[in-house]
Amino acid sequence: MLNIALPKGRLGDSVYQMLREAGYGCPELEHPDRRLVFENPDAGVCYFWVKPSDVTIYVERGAADLGIAGKDILLENRPELYELLDLGIGVCRMAVAGPAGFTDNRSRPLRVATKFTRIARDYYASLSRDVDLIHLNGSIELAPILGLSDVIVDIVETGRTLRENGLVVLETVCPISARLVANPASCHFLADEVRRLTDALAAQIPQKGTE
Repeated sequence: MLNIALPKGRLGDSVYQMLREAGYGCPELEHPDRRLVFENPDAGVCYFWVKPSDVTIYVERGAADLGIAGKDILLENRPELYELLDLGIGVCRMAVAGPAGFTDNRSRPLRVATKFTRIARDYYASLSRDVDLIHLNGSIELAPILGLSDVIVDIVETGRTLRENGLVVLETVCPISARLVANPASCHFLADEVRRLTDALAAQIPQKGTE
């Protein structure tokens, strides 16, 4: 069977619906309880729920053959796995945000608050801009309000939280969406199974309104 790590929460629910429509449903999973592991031998799959940020760890280390992870996690952590498919869901963007009317003072390093330090570092390196990175784990929007940073780099979906805190998107770093990822060894030893599931999922994407 294919062991598949699903991210807990809304994204995982959406991905499972795609998998079910693709012929990889698991009736046990559709009756909520406290279990974390669900099997359907007839479909050849075993699902388990994990924290979204942990999906790539399970896949990279071989506890899962496949998993669904946001592009932000892949860019930030750079796990050694294969990215097989853009599922076209969980769509948002990584962006630079700051106070409306912000002007960058290039005479000094730009102070950037973020929990995505690698993504931010790579982005500003591509612009040849010196930065002072400030790693925060939450309430990133507070940093420029209190003068801790000039701008922030964070995931933006609707922009509502930014607007409510007097911030605006200044630049888009990159698009973000959910990706199907695979353990390299699994792609070798379970190549046919991985290919069939990937193709079945790919056939569902146009039905989800993606390009």
